[in-house]
Amino acid sequence: MHIGGQTPFPSLELGCERGAQAGDCDSGYSCAYSSTIAWRTDTTPVAKEVNPRLVFERLFGNGDPKETAESRFNRSRYNRSVLDFVMEDASSLKNQLGKRDQQKLDEYLTSVREIETRIAKFDKASATVADGGVRIPSGVPKDYEEHIRLMSDMMVLAYHADLTRVGTFMFANEGSNRSYRDIGVPEGHHDISHHGNDPAKLEKKRQIDKFHVSQFAYMLERMDAIKEVDGSLLDNSMIIYGGGISDGNRHNHDDLPILFAGRAGGSIPTGEHKTYQDGTPLTNLFLTMLDKVGVPVETLGDSTGKLQGLF
Repeated sequence: MHIGGQTPFPSLELGCERGAQAGDCDSGYSCAYSSTIAWRTDTTPVAKEVNPRLVFERLFGNGDPKETAESRFNRSRYNRSVLDFVMEDASSLKNQLGKRDQQKLDEYLTSVREIETRIAKFDKASATVADGGVRIPSGVPKDYEEHIRLMSDMMVLAYHADLTRVGTFMFANEGSNRSYRDIGVPEGHHDISHHGNDPAKLEKKRQIDKFHVSQFAYMLERMDAIKEVDGSLLDNSMIIYGGGISDGNRHNHDDLPILFAGRAGGSIPTGEHKTYQDGTPLTNLFLTMLDKVGVPVETLGDSTGKLQGLF
């Protein structure tokens, strides 16, 4: 709890695909390993949330499950935003702030309002009808790109408001066979990853990779747009993008392509390509990051030491 204990939420776990936390999914391993990248202990996974509505209520509710449900009911009944309940206090606070802080408050409230409006739109579009004609909003956009960006925006907003300083976001589960029809790839991702060096399949895999990286770039752009006293939110963060496999065709777990974004408060030069000796565990990078934020951990998983030359 070196970091998590300083914020309302110790961490935030998001995703776009639900996944089982038990059972065999791949090579005899538990499904938890393919659907989770956050763990409470060595053996206890932390399930991710994929429903934007539930994430929003968690971040901006009042923390009491009963009161949150009541608040949610009242907002639906009177068509009032969560901001409507706090706008009077916000206006009072704004009068006590300097011009720069007033601008930051306006930006924050606008961001919350925009996200709530987008969620409401998808609630309405994807609502189902239960017994008695009651409409039940699912809150999950059918458009995959919009789903990713909506979840990204809430993660960025949580960082902006210092609701949490630690988050994980899985665009898709390991081994996902999601179709990418919207970008011209109707086949499943997992099927395409076993390309057998077929040029046509490799091109489709490239399109999927490009799509995913563009969503990551979107999140970074949002973080970079949030200005802080000593740089941007992105400047003061450490963000990792990548996966646990380098070649799906052969299931290789070496030479992983990992993107490291953010400057950790100005201590990391950007625009560099660093390579490390074959066999260097990815956990060495995690260990180095923990050391950077003052978490005294000597080993993590299969780590063999901290990375040299990163900071």
